[in-house]
Amino acid sequence: MQAQFAIFSRPSASPALRLETLVRIRWLAVAGQAIGVLFVAFGLGYPLPLAECLALITLSVVLNLILVIRYGAGYRPSPEFAAAQIGYDCLQLWGLLALTGGLHNPFALLLLAPVAVSATSLPKRATFVLAALVILLASILAVWHLPLPWDPAESISFARVYVIGIWVSLICGVVFVSAYTMRVSNDSRQMADALAATELALSRREQLRALDGLAAAAAHELGTPLSTIALAAKEMRAEVRDGDAVAEDVELIIDQAARCRAILAKLRNLGADDADPFASAPLTDILDEVARQHEGRGKAILFYTEPAAGPTPVFRRNVGLLYGLGNLIENATDFARSTVRVELGWDAERVWVTITDDGPGFALELIQRLGEPYLTTRHRAAQDGALEGGGGLGLGIFIAKTLLERSGAALSFRNAEPDGHARVAIRWPRDADVIDRSGTL
Repeated sequence: MQAQFAIFSRPSASPALRLETLVRIRWLAVAGQAIGVLFVAFGLGYPLPLAECLALITLSVVLNLILVIRYGAGYRPSPEFAAAQIGYDCLQLWGLLALTGGLHNPFALLLLAPVAVSATSLPKRATFVLAALVILLASILAVWHLPLPWDPAESISFARVYVIGIWVSLICGVVFVSAYTMRVSNDSRQMADALAATELALSRREQLRALDGLAAAAAHELGTPLSTIALAAKEMRAEVRDGDAVAEDVELIIDQAARCRAILAKLRNLGADDADPFASAPLTDILDEVARQHEGRGKAILFYTEPAAGPTPVFRRNVGLLYGLGNLIENATDFARSTVRVELGWDAERVWVTITDDGPGFALELIQRLGEPYLTTRHRAAQDGALEGGGGLGLGIFIAKTLLERSGAALSFRNAEPDGHARVAIRWPRDADVIDRSGTL
C-alpha cells in the first residue's frame, strides 16, 4: 500500500492566495486608515499632514482598482507577486506612521498584520523577507518620524526607554507571529492534504468495488446471447458432415463460446468474493485475508489467538478496516527481519489486535508523534539497509490510524523490546459500530 501512495505528491509549501483576498484586506485597511485620519483631523482637531496622509490612502485605492481591472478578483497571483503586494502594504503603513508619530502612534501595532498574512499564505522565504522589512521599517520609525498629532495646548513627550520598549515589543511580535503562524498553518495544511489523500484512496477502492458489480452485471446480461450462439453452433455441427470446411469453423465457434462462458463465470464472481465490504466475517478471517497479500516476501506472518470466553467476534468488512489493518501489517512486514507476530484477543468489554515485528523498532524520538501526517523514517531505514526501496511520504501510519479510529478503535505504538521490535496495539470496545453483534459463528 505504501507504493500506491507514492502517487500523491508532497503538499506545496503554501496554498494559492487569491487576489480577491489581498484586495479585500487592502480595502479594509483603506477604510480604517481614512476614518482614523479624518477623525483625528476633524473630530479631535489635532494638526497633522492631512494631504500627505490622504495621498497615501488614495494610492492604495488606485492600486486596488488597477489590480481588479487588470487581473480580475479570481486571479491567483504567484507567491512573488503576492509578497510584493504585501510589501507595498508594509511601506504604505510605514509612510502613514512616519507622518503621524512613528512608534508613538498606537496603531504601530498594525505592522504585525502583513507578517501574519504572509506567514499564513506565502512560502517561508517570502515571510522571512517581509519580516526583515517590517523590522527595518520599525527601526527607522524609532529614530525618524513627524510628531504625534496632539492637542496644541498640551505638551506630550515620550521617554527614550519607552520608545525602545515599543521597538523591542514589535520585533518580538514579528518573530513570534511569523514563527507561530507558519507552524500552525503548515500543520493544518499537512493534515488537510493527508486527509484528502485518504479520501482519494478510499474513493479509488470504492470505485474498484463498483466495477466488480458492473462486471458481474455485464456477465449476467451477456450470458443469454452467448448461450444462444453456443446452441445454434451445436445445431449447425449436427447438420454438417465431417471433413467439410464449414465444420472446422463451427468447432471454432463452439470452442470460443465455451471460452467466453468461462470468462463470464469469473466476472460473475468478482462482486461476491471474500473482500465484499458489505459482508461480515470473524476477525480471524479478516486478518488472514489482509495478511495473505503480504506473504511470499521472505517474512513469516504468525497468528496467535489468546484464550478467551465466547465465540470469535464478527466484524463488518469495510474499506477503512481492510486498508487500516493491511497497512499496519505491510509496514511490519517491510521492517521485520524475519517474523511478524499478529495476536488477537477479546473479552466481554473489548477486542484487541497487536502486530509486532522483529525489526529495529520505532525511533524513540518519534513514538509520541506516530500517526501524524508526513512523519516517516523510511528513507533513513533504506539508507541503513534495513528496508528495500526508497522512502515513502509518511502517510501510511497516518492513514491506517485515521481509518481504524473511524471504526471506533484506539491505537498505541511502542517497542516490545529494549532493542526494538515495533508493536502496534489496536483496541475496539464491544459496542463499536464495526463489530457485528448480530453475527454468529
